[in-house]
Amino acid sequence: MTVDLSAIAKWPNVPACYNWLSLDRRGQWRLQGERLTHRGLINFINRQYACDESGNWFVQNGPQRVFVQLDYTPWIFHLSAGEVICHTGSLAGQVERCFIDEEGNVILKTNSGIGLLDDRDLTFFIDQCLSEHNATVDEEDWAKIISGETTPKITWCDLLLSPIRKNQVAEIFNFQASPQP
Repeated sequence: MTVDLSAIAKWPNVPACYNWLSLDRRGQWRLQGERLTHRGLINFINRQYACDESGNWFVQNGPQRVFVQLDYTPWIFHLSAGEVICHTGSLAGQVERCFIDEEGNVILKTNSGIGLLDDRDLTFFIDQCLSEHNATVDEEDWAKIISGETTPKITWCDLLLSPIRKNQVAEIFNFQASPQP
């Protein structure tokens, strides 16, 4: 994804914007808490979404950086026809690791980066998971893995589902959920 930075050369001292734009847990853009619905604006934001060297996610709006408040992770993923799709509509690429936090949220590490699986896709995800004996995963197995136990072994697409603490995700994957000036 390429962000257009040409306006910065023309207007180099435009102040950054904080606490206006956010990304919710379902991949919806919100402007001061209100969900954006204008398709053209959403497409623009999706094209201009990027990360700086400090792990702050932003949208480049001409010469201005509008930093994004993240409800959880920088990417929100959806499952569709065997593919993992980013909230921006692009393919997430290969899934490298799978995690589950203490609240039952599924986090995927992909070529695009770290992202939360949209909760509307959890049932489909769970149906594809297998226990260590290639059996369907039952509620007891889910309760154990959510509690942080490393057994039973649960896999999704041959990847081990590992426990992770929600409050450690940003630090482990080097992003700022709440960028500040």
